Amino acid sequence: MGDSLGTAAVMGAGAWGTALAKVLADAGNDVRLWARRPETADEVNGAHTNSGYLPDIVLPAAIRATADPAEALDGVTTVLLGVPAQTLRGNLQAWRGHIAQEATLVSLAKGIELGTLMRMSQVIVAVTGVDAGQVAVVSGPNLADEIADEQPAATVVACSDSGRAVAVQRALSTGYLRPYTNSDVVGTEIGGACKNVIALACGMAAGVGLGENTAAAIITRGLAEIIRLGTALGAKTATLAGLAGVGDLVATCTSSHSRNRTFGVHLGRGDTLKQAQSATHGHVAEGVTSCSSILALASSYDVEMPLTEAVYRVCHKGLFVDEAVVLLLGRSTKPE
Repeated sequence: MGDSLGTAAVMGAGAWGTALAKVLADAGNDVRLWARRPETADEVNGAHTNSGYLPDIVLPAAIRATADPAEALDGVTTVLLGVPAQTLRGNLQAWRGHIAQEATLVSLAKGIELGTLMRMSQVIVAVTGVDAGQVAVVSGPNLADEIADEQPAATVVACSDSGRAVAVQRALSTGYLRPYTNSDVVGTEIGGACKNVIALACGMAAGVGLGENTAAAIITRGLAEIIRLGTALGAKTATLAGLAGVGDLVATCTSSHSRNRTFGVHLGRGDTLKQAQSATHGHVAEGVTSCSSILALASSYDVEMPLTEAVYRVCHKGLFVDEAVVLLLGRSTKPE
């Protein structure tokens, strides 16, 4: 099993933060879980459940939850950041005074920040002032409820400091989760951010009644545009052909557990953004927000991303989904 880190803090008690808190505890670490809502912290401590996000999972007693960030971060040298991409900066600004200077900061969020077009690791460095080598990224085909259910899975821990990458890898190693290390932070982050948008496209196609051939075409062409953007930013193609690229893309594009795919299905059936949001329990799919920043990032590097553009136009410019599907595949889906 994993080598214990002592105590790790997971900042964010959503599905993924809670699932990774469970992994850390199962690997032998003591875990502090910061929850935005005190009632969530009380439920984790009292009932060892987080019914709002992982309803059927019993959590280990080694997880201690708190709604006080100072308490969660006190004396901890490994901090996993599990808040949504667009809220990371604001949260870190509030927390940075409590983070140990030498801490390893692990990004769990997948997205590109609106406005700045920064990747999450860049946001972490900008706000905290830590060395880039202190920032690691976890990404891969990691549907939270399957990992919490202890179904076998693999993930990527990317960090330019191999020693820190290995320490995080060991802390997350359990019988059911196998982490691999990688030094390509850029590729790992670009794969994680972009696949949410392609999953929305897959969901839209499914929602209008198209089948597996269409999904395969969207996934394959989606991977091509992710690789175009990634390599323009200095990513290694091998990263995007691996777990953090194609692995994550396939899981998110094909799973009914994927919030982005499910959101796309609702849009494909003719729901508005608001209706799709209420159908996904009030959660906005990350890809709805990040398609704007990914498209802006791509255009600043002169990279064409037609699928991402089609999703952006549906989500933000009022394009009808059936028109978007024509754009997704470059031809009409009606008889000629």
